[in-house]
Amino acid sequence: MDRRELLKMIAVVTGGAVIGSEFFLSGCTAGGKADVGFTPGNIALLDEVGETILPATSSPGAKAAQVGEFMKVFVTDCYPQESQDAFIKGINELDDACKKMHSKSFMDCTPEQRRDLLLSLEKEAKDFNKVQEEKDKPRREELKKQDKEYDFVPSPRHYYTMMKQLTLLGFFTSKPGATQALRHEAVPGRYDGALPYKKGDKAWAE
Repeated sequence: MDRRELLKMIAVVTGGAVIGSEFFLSGCTAGGKADVGFTPGNIALLDEVGETILPATSSPGAKAAQVGEFMKVFVTDCYPQESQDAFIKGINELDDACKKMHSKSFMDCTPEQRRDLLLSLEKEAKDFNKVQEEKDKPRREELKKQDKEYDFVPSPRHYYTMMKQLTLLGFFTSKPGATQALRHEAVPGRYDGALPYKKGDKAWAE
């Protein structure tokens, strides 16, 4: 699975294109703030959010792939400033929502409580992102008429959508994700277009 295919898969799963994906693929930076404001506490919380989305089973989970650190690098290098600000603000909003639902911080919650919170944020994010897409539509269409659609920068999506996208991307491009959750062959052999598939087989890593 190459990076473009992975980004398409994540877009389908999360209902929207991965913000900053063009910069991720090209190796360029988006020109946002060089110091977004991540703290060790932020990164630890993002690891636990990621682990709730992709928990360890017979293969490693998101925390083993250090998705919190991946999010820090991706948001710093690939997000425009408006999305950077929304992401950092979202870390606090997630904890506030958790305290409202469970009367304690996300880090103090049980796995079941964490899962319940993220399920509620998933629903909230779907409605929020729909509003953002409608708001963006006139600007996108105008740029498309001018053949300048590549200049379009979408409004920030819900912070949970961004966290979920980056959890999936960070995990499946990591060593644990590519070699243990997916099937990986370090030295590719011959191409076989009719390789037998058995139900339950893992997908191939890049």
